[in-house]
Amino acid sequence: MSSQHAQEFILWFDDISIDDVHLVGGKNASLGEMYQHLTAKGVNIPHGFAITAYAYKYLIESTGIDKKVLEILSDLDTHDLRNLQERGRKVRKIIRNAEFPEDLRDAILKSYKQMEDEYGEYVDVAVRSSATAEDLPDASFAGQQDTYLNVRGPEAVLDYCSQCFASLFTDRAISYRHDKGFSQFDVYLSIVVQKMVRSDAACAGVLFTLDTESGFEDAIYITGSWGLGENVVQGAVTPDEFYVFKPTLREGKRPIVSRRIGSKDIKMIYSHAEEGEETVKNIPTSEAERGKYILNDDDILTLAEWALHIEDHYGRNMDIEWAKDGDGENVGTGKLFIVQARPETVHSQTSRNITETYILKEHSKILASGQAVGAKIGKGTARVIKTVAGIHDFQAGEVLVTDMTDPDWEPVMKKASGIVTNRGGRTCHAAIISRELGIPCLIGTTSGTESVNTGDKITVSCAEGETGHMFEGLLDFSINTTNLDSIPETRTKIMLNVGIPEKAFFECQVPNDGVGLAREEFIINAHIGIHPLALYNFEELIEKAASGDEEAGEVVQQIEEKTTAYPHDKRQFFIDKIAEGVGRIAAGFYPRDVIVRLSDFKSNEYANLIGGKFYEPVESNPMIGWRGASRYYDEKYIDAFELECKGLLKARNEMGLTNIKLMVPFCRTPEEGKRVIETLKKFGLVQGENGLEVYVMCEIPSNVISADAFADIFDGFSIGSNDLTQLTLGLDRDSDLVAHIFDERNEAIKTLVKMVIDVAKRRGKKIGICGQAPSDYPEFALFLVDCGIDSMSLIPDTAVKTKLLVCEREKELGLLKE
Repeated sequence: MSSQHAQEFILWFDDISIDDVHLVGGKNASLGEMYQHLTAKGVNIPHGFAITAYAYKYLIESTGIDKKVLEILSDLDTHDLRNLQERGRKVRKIIRNAEFPEDLRDAILKSYKQMEDEYGEYVDVAVRSSATAEDLPDASFAGQQDTYLNVRGPEAVLDYCSQCFASLFTDRAISYRHDKGFSQFDVYLSIVVQKMVRSDAACAGVLFTLDTESGFEDAIYITGSWGLGENVVQGAVTPDEFYVFKPTLREGKRPIVSRRIGSKDIKMIYSHAEEGEETVKNIPTSEAERGKYILNDDDILTLAEWALHIEDHYGRNMDIEWAKDGDGENVGTGKLFIVQARPETVHSQTSRNITETYILKEHSKILASGQAVGAKIGKGTARVIKTVAGIHDFQAGEVLVTDMTDPDWEPVMKKASGIVTNRGGRTCHAAIISRELGIPCLIGTTSGTESVNTGDKITVSCAEGETGHMFEGLLDFSINTTNLDSIPETRTKIMLNVGIPEKAFFECQVPNDGVGLAREEFIINAHIGIHPLALYNFEELIEKAASGDEEAGEVVQQIEEKTTAYPHDKRQFFIDKIAEGVGRIAAGFYPRDVIVRLSDFKSNEYANLIGGKFYEPVESNPMIGWRGASRYYDEKYIDAFELECKGLLKARNEMGLTNIKLMVPFCRTPEEGKRVIETLKKFGLVQGENGLEVYVMCEIPSNVISADAFADIFDGFSIGSNDLTQLTLGLDRDSDLVAHIFDERNEAIKTLVKMVIDVAKRRGKKIGICGQAPSDYPEFALFLVDCGIDSMSLIPDTAVKTKLLVCEREKELGLLKE
């Protein structure tokens, strides 16, 4: 073998840079680039070498494979699946049966021997494809070829290299190249041979340096599961998910703004099989593994910091694979590693100036629910396909319903109006491809294939938050398109009402001046679901259960089921979920103000939480009973309020989200306002410290009548028009019998609104409105402009049209230049 050939066949990571894509493909080029430039910054990259694209070309030309392949593919028709499959099978067989030229064989074996010298005899390696056209800005070839894990020994390496070369002609790869306008020989294959990270004994996954659903660029999205990372990529598991906020991470804070446990039912581990058998296998995870997070906070933040280094180095959003070594004898180092990085290829191609909002105009029976991918809606005839063998029957415009997908499904996925899977997380194959194709996708439904039959008419909606639904029937929906360049500036701030953390990264892209009302109620109801005092007094509940109290025993069991990741401190569960829920909203709108209304459940609503009946009174009219401010300093509730305060303090201090402001609801008297301010201070939330402002809801007539006294205590007011109308007109807004009287446009209400605005202006205090009135009634919004209000907080769906309306009125009043 000539030394020239040896150099052309093999390149080590030490000698590869991003400029070498034409030599070693995108995956290898990126690994070499990171190995050379980022290891000095602490980013761990496992060592390895590339078998070059020249080696592939040498193989197919010296053996005459190229001519045979062209002949077989001369009448290729990618829209005829049987035609595609037959030709793909013939091409792969030719490549698999070809003998490696001796000089190429020797070069590969010599390089593997060097890996053995570095890591030990029979070192375990990953053998992965690296196509020369991978990760172009308008086409992602990643995942089109195969990966082989836990490959040991020189002969095994050669065999899997042959399989890797053949995988350049999988059905999906042939189809993808053809549909993207590439010749079958425009793309060459290089191979990665890289030291395995022993994540079979730990965990692995994928991360993106943006939110994959909304395109929000200030978040790092990390996802992963136990065992080797292939299950995450393939969508075989529902993984854990984490979000980290970039701006305050750069400031040295610890801004993990979201953590979500996935079911993680299986994990892929090494299989010590005989030659020719599978090198990896899936086994069930234990109950303990399913119930806890795969990563601790330090690991999450380490991966996030590495992601920043990688993104900064490449100057663009990145899609990164990571793995953690097992920790123990004969397993690994316990360290984290980056095993691949490539440019993100979906949102990088999306216009930032045009937004589309899909709105479902009707609802029907929910057939299945899962994680929503994207924010679109699709509808059509269901086609339930259990295995890839059934894809021949799929017709354009149908909704694909299946267990999970892999790249073999791509020829039919691009024809679907929607996709529904039983399994998978938001970085699985189905999610990635549906984003690229712009198709709504519902993943991890667990029973989607059992909930619908082929031929049924269904609608798939991903437009209503993180949880999407498969509805019965063909439902009507609309699409609102907004050109953000055409939205004017106004003197009156147009803020948003936000309550669902999962929607924050979408809603922050609506033109806005911040959040005028961030509600905690959804966080407490949906993310926690447990009465805070049941968590605070959990040990007492255990004692009650032990003494034979069956109701307490049932509550203890429910709490244990919801807090598996917190085996020792149930209080911390509440603190963390408040911090993460509020933190995710604050991150989305950072650095604009996010005004968080402190919890405002009524006693009947608190009683519906797990354990709530132990701590809540039965009131005849909870709407005007023990709610809002009156709870926070009360000895019967103050322990629960402490947990809430600690969560808010964590979001502001630990996460660095000082754009969070606080708002006190249902504060009946100035004296009560003072007691709340003192209670906040007792738990670390000190008005004026670190920029903390505290506002009061103006929703009781006393707030208007004593506005000067309230202005002595608080930094500003936010008018709650719903309760103000209820209490001024003396009606229960929950009662159908008097609903026809409820109207915020009543002159008495408008008089009170103008009075409090006048006081706030005179006292130099901020004043806005977060009630429903300006969202529902354009004339009320104009009235508020006439009164000189500082801000309106609206539901996102009405923000743009109200902003345009406000702009015109401000021009009429001479407040804006034409």
